[in-house]
Amino acid sequence: QAAADPVSSSDAPEDGPKETSSVSQNISDADAFKILLEMKLKKRQKKPALPKTVTELDTEDGSKVYVVGTAHFSDSSKKDVVKTIQEVQPDVVVVELCQYRVSMLKMDEKTLLKEAKEINLEKLQQAIKQNGVMSGLMQMLLLKVSAHITEQLGMAPGGEFREAFKEASKVPFCKFHLGDRPIPITFKRAIAALSFWQKVKLAWGLCFLSDPISKDDVEKCKQKDLLEQMMAEMIGEFPDLHRTIVSERDIYLTYMLKQAAKQIELPQASETEPRKHIPAVVVGVVGMGHVPGIEKNWNSDLNIQEIMSVPPPSASSKIFKFVIKATVFGLMGYGCYRIGQRTAQFILSMPAAQSYLQKLTEIRS
Repeated sequence: QAAADPVSSSDAPEDGPKETSSVSQNISDADAFKILLEMKLKKRQKKPALPKTVTELDTEDGSKVYVVGTAHFSDSSKKDVVKTIQEVQPDVVVVELCQYRVSMLKMDEKTLLKEAKEINLEKLQQAIKQNGVMSGLMQMLLLKVSAHITEQLGMAPGGEFREAFKEASKVPFCKFHLGDRPIPITFKRAIAALSFWQKVKLAWGLCFLSDPISKDDVEKCKQKDLLEQMMAEMIGEFPDLHRTIVSERDIYLTYMLKQAAKQIELPQASETEPRKHIPAVVVGVVGMGHVPGIEKNWNSDLNIQEIMSVPPPSASSKIFKFVIKATVFGLMGYGCYRIGQRTAQFILSMPAAQSYLQKLTEIRS
C-alpha cells in the first residue's frame, strides 16, 4: 500500500523535486502489483525452516505445495501452521474444511467450546433437515465423539484452521480456499456403504464412547489425526466406511490442492504486452491422517465426479430409517400416554374433582 499510495504535496520537502508526486500518482496498477509482489518474494524464504510435520510437493509447472499435517486438538499444530505460512509467504492457503463448517473460522474459542459441548434436539433436527435422517444421525454421533474430546481436553476443535485464516490475511495477495468435500456428501456416501447391522453396531460404539483422553495422547497422534484414529478403531472392520470417510477425501483434498497450485497470471502493463505466469506457492492444512493419501495420489490423474455422487438409499437404509422413525414416534406416543395418565390421576386426586364425582354418582343413583 505504501508503494501504491501517492505522496501528498504537503508532506514533500519544499525544496525537493516536484515531479515526485506526479510520478507516484501515475503509477499503474500493474506496476504497483509488481512492487508489492517483489516485496513479498523478498520476504519469502528460499530455503524455509519448516516443521517436521510439513510435506513438500511439486507440480509439473514448478509450483510448490507445503502440506502441514496436523492434529485437530493440538497447540503445537497451530504453531506449525503459523510458522509455515510466515516462512513461505504463500499465494494460496487451503484448509480441510467445507462450506458447511466454515463458521468455525470466525467463532471465538469460548463460543466454540460451548457449541461443541451442547448437542441438543435443535441441532439434531437441523442435521436431519440438512442431510436426511440417516446421515443426520451419523453426523450427530460424530459430533458426540468430537464433543467428548473437547470436554476431555477443554480445547475447541479447528484451532489450526483459525490460525491459518488469520495468517493468510497478513500475506499480500494470498487467497484462502476451502479444500474438503461437502460433509453431507461424505455422510450420505458413508451411510450407503454400510449394511443395516453395521450401522447399528457403529452407532452403538459411538454412543458409548467414554474413554479418557490426555493432551499427551493428542500429541502422540501427530502421526495420525486423533478423531480419525478413534474412528478407525471403531470402523476397522468396515473397510467401505474407511474408504468414504478417509480415502475418498484424500482424493478430493489432493485435487483441490493441485487446483490451487496452478500458475499465477501477472497483470499486463499494456494490452500489447504478452501474458506472463509464475509458479504458485500453496500451503495446505489437513489432518495428519490425510497426508499419506495426498502423497499417494499426487502424481495421479484425478476425477472427482464419481466421489461427488450420492448413491440411492439401499433396502437396509430404508429399513433402518423406518425403525428409527417408528422408535421415535413410539417413544413420543408412550410419553404422551404416560403424561396424560399422570395428569388424569393428579386431577382426579384433587378434592374439588372428588366432590364433583361424588355428586355425579349421587345424581345417577
